[in-house]
Amino acid sequence: MTKEVFIKDVMVKPTTIAKSAKITEALDKMLDSGLDPLIAVNNNTVVGTVSRQAIADKLGSKQNAGVAPTAIRVASVVREDFTSVYPDESVNVLIPLLQRYKLVVVYDSEHKLIGQVSAGDLLKKYVPADGIGSAIEKVVTIEAEERVVHLRRRMLDDKITRFVVSENDKYVGMVTETDVAVAMREFREAVDENHQDHRIRNMLVKDIMSAPLLTVDKSASASSVVDTMLKKGISALPVMENGKLAGIVTRHSLVNAL
Repeated sequence: MTKEVFIKDVMVKPTTIAKSAKITEALDKMLDSGLDPLIAVNNNTVVGTVSRQAIADKLGSKQNAGVAPTAIRVASVVREDFTSVYPDESVNVLIPLLQRYKLVVVYDSEHKLIGQVSAGDLLKKYVPADGIGSAIEKVVTIEAEERVVHLRRRMLDDKITRFVVSENDKYVGMVTETDVAVAMREFREAVDENHQDHRIRNMLVKDIMSAPLLTVDKSASASSVVDTMLKKGISALPVMENGKLAGIVTRHSLVNAL
């Protein structure tokens, strides 16, 4: 008989950030911990979550061009739409929740925050039994010489969070909302406000992408893919088949395939 698994068996200690904190503190915490999103709290009460994408959007907005990143608070990027569970519930309730949310908050019987569960936490216990085939999604590419302002527009208009970067018919890297958030922060801190508009238009995808590109073969086992994601602290891996780009697999798509 298979032992029943509960949420308390997969949850981890919650990682929080104060609603009043600077978004630069939140970004540093995400990068240091490899987490995305963080739980936002106000006086020890959960008020929502803050993601790398939300920070990238905030820092990349022209409206905030004259505002120092350290002057922007977490409260301005908190997403209040989150969900919660209790530790003694079956782990089965997590799958549909993590198909919608990046993070599930865990409360005790007194509604006190005691844990959190992400796709990565669930995938440490469960992976698709039939390999990664059912978890492969369509991949979107962008040229290394494309301007970052155009990249951001595609991200916003098409709701795409990651692109595989190509240059001279080769795949050379990946660019995500994390790369945009980090680049926008460094840019805002380093460039004088009067020169930002001109300089940002000259920033290219190759200037901010993560390289070299890590890939997996379509025949790879789901467990090996999850291991690579967790060890490298990444959320997606492009999939190759016979030397060609066949798609991309993400933590979210692996949960969807369970």
